[in-house]
Amino acid sequence: MTTHNFNIDNSTNVGQRIDKVLAELNSEWSRTQMQDWIKEKLVKVNGKEVKSNYKVKMNDAIEVTEKDIVEADIVPENLNLDIYYEDDDVAIVYKPKGMVVHPSAGHYTGTLVNGLMYQMKNLSGINGEVRPGIVHRIDKDTSGLLMVAKNDVAHRSLVEQLIDKTVTRKYTALVHGNIPHDYGTVDAPIGRNKNDRQSMDVVDDGKEAVTHFNVKEHFKNFTLIECQLETGRTHQIRVHMKYIGFPLAGDPKYGPRKTLDLDGQALHAGVIGFEHPVTNEYIEREAPLPEPFTQLLEELRRTDA
Repeated sequence: MTTHNFNIDNSTNVGQRIDKVLAELNSEWSRTQMQDWIKEKLVKVNGKEVKSNYKVKMNDAIEVTEKDIVEADIVPENLNLDIYYEDDDVAIVYKPKGMVVHPSAGHYTGTLVNGLMYQMKNLSGINGEVRPGIVHRIDKDTSGLLMVAKNDVAHRSLVEQLIDKTVTRKYTALVHGNIPHDYGTVDAPIGRNKNDRQSMDVVDDGKEAVTHFNVKEHFKNFTLIECQLETGRTHQIRVHMKYIGFPLAGDPKYGPRKTLDLDGQALHAGVIGFEHPVTNEYIEREAPLPEPFTQLLEELRRTDA
């Protein structure tokens, strides 16, 4: 069991139903899931059990007891994952847009981990039974390549390379606005938004975050860029581009209200490169933009012509 504690210290959530508030406080939880947990008496407010229609009050102390996912819950599934590289130690796998990386509350099947367990015999166990082989993540609505560790030695090596900032990670993104220069660097710390714990933001006491970008193509109202990460903070590119005034197209969390209807941000993790943990050979792979992304760019070119 894992316990989560929340203190209601802003007016945003006051007066809302507790099932809705909890789903907003943790993006991996759904409102239906919260209703089930409340029925199972896994949610308490100020030490007392409540019903789903309880209206949250200022200074409420909410305690949520989350059931741990056990190994038996993670079922290998044939998801026909595209493997760009694989040997006995590591793999590079493509995660489609809309797929969650590993099982969590509300996402027990159809994840990248479910597919990896079906297609690969061995996966590292450092991150536990729920996240075998997973070294790093990308958002559900971001497509692209991920490193996978097939044993613990490889896992530790890849993590060290991430810490040392030697892993090559390049993303293609479409942003609102017309960036006036050819390249730039955003060096701004990222942490939880003080008023919205479900979102990240540039904050003084955040963790170091560095994003380099260069312009690939200009459109009338958008710019196509390539971003290279030094660090890997949650929502890093999305937060940094919003911070400098060029939020990602289609981004429901950090973009403007009037944006492109893309079912998520226009962001693709196209290039991953690292030193092999055993052979020390540099391995790099590139995945082309998914078809919906390329179709979007073609449409922008036609309308701008």
